[in-house]
Amino acid sequence: MEIVIRALVVFIFLWVITRAVGRSTLGELSTFELILYVTMGDLVQQAVTQQDYSVTAAALGVGTFALLTVGISWVQWRFRGARGIVSGRPELVFADGKPLEAKMARQRLSVADLLVAAREQGIKYTSQIEYAVLEVDGKMSFFTYGEGESGAPESGGPSG
Repeated sequence: MEIVIRALVVFIFLWVITRAVGRSTLGELSTFELILYVTMGDLVQQAVTQQDYSVTAAALGVGTFALLTVGISWVQWRFRGARGIVSGRPELVFADGKPLEAKMARQRLSVADLLVAAREQGIKYTSQIEYAVLEVDGKMSFFTYGEGESGAPESGGPSG
């Protein structure tokens, strides 16, 4: 039982730390997921098992992490209000052609990082960006001026 309690404490600690660190440093994995995977590999070490290298201790530690991960997913699914607390919320960091510096500073996102992400999306000039959103997984979403204006002509077509 002591191993389960230690695993629970480490899990909560890692969750709090990754929420404090932020999300702008990784693209594919969230910070928490990366640390969780690395920690699970090292879970049979000192912090959780106190030098207990038994298979039972390893299974209990990893099983506790897995159950807590599933539990957090269920809480997010069941209680809408918990989603923002557990996973975070998308953050608008650029609006109407201008960076929102206070929001960028809070997310520890530099203008240079934003420009790199824009170039990766094929955006040449910041004047093309209407909105930019830092998503909860650390990716950037860009909305450029004129995106919604394409489509079929309103009248007639080629014969009309």
